[in-house]
Amino acid sequence: MKTVVLERDALYLAAADAVCALLREKPDAAVSFASGRTMFPLWEVLAGRVQAGELSLSKARFFQTAEFLAVPEELTFRHQLETRFLSKTDIRPEACFWLAGQTPEDCDAALEAAGGLDLAVLGLGNNAHIGLNEPGTQWSTGFRIQKLTDKTRRQYEWMFPEGQVPEKALTMGIRPLTSAREILVLTTGKEKAPATFSMLYARDDSVIPAAFLQLPRDVTVFADPEAAENL
Repeated sequence: MKTVVLERDALYLAAADAVCALLREKPDAAVSFASGRTMFPLWEVLAGRVQAGELSLSKARFFQTAEFLAVPEELTFRHQLETRFLSKTDIRPEACFWLAGQTPEDCDAALEAAGGLDLAVLGLGNNAHIGLNEPGTQWSTGFRIQKLTDKTRRQYEWMFPEGQVPEKALTMGIRPLTSAREILVLTTGKEKAPATFSMLYARDDSVIPAAFLQLPRDVTVFADPEAAENL
C-alpha cells in the first residue's frame, strides 16, 4: 500500500492521472467509483478531461459500488453518479451496471462475468467502512445487503431530509473490492484522520473493513494533510 499526501487540489489531479493511466492502458477496463462528496472533485476533473478529448470512457464498463435501499430516485447514489459525472462523459449507458432492483447473487454473477474489477476508486467512511461494508464485515463477503450503523447514517445526513437516512444498502463486498487489480482510496478532512490511521495500521484480519486494503498489492491512498495528521 502506497500513501501519497497532497494538498486537496493536487490530490484530485494526481488521482485523476492514475485513473487516466489505467484507462489508456486498458480502455475496456471494468471500473467502480464510490459515491459521496469526497468523489465530487475527482468526477469533475475526469469529466473535464473527457470533454477536452484527453480521456475516453467509451469502451469502459462501470459497476456501481453501493446503493441505498428504498429511497426516491433523486436521492440515490446512481443519481449522483449520473448527474455529476457519467452523463458528462462518453460512457455507454448499456455499459453501466446499477444495483437498484438487483439481488446480491445477480450482482456477483455480473461482476464475475466481467472478469472482476480492473479499478476500484474508493472513499473512506468515518468508521473506516469501504463501499458500505460496516465494521465487522468478513473479507469473504460478496455483494450483500448491509444494515447501516448510526455513525454511517449521520455521515449521509447531508443527502436526505432530516431523519430520513435509510437504514440499509446493497453494497459490493470486501472480497470483490479488494480483488480489484488496482485500487485508489481518497481520504480528505480532519474527520477522516482516525479512519485513515486505522486503514494503514490496524491488523489486516481485524474488524476494520478498510484494513483489508493492506492485503492487495496495488493500492494507492491519496490523503490530504488533515486526513493524514495521525500518520
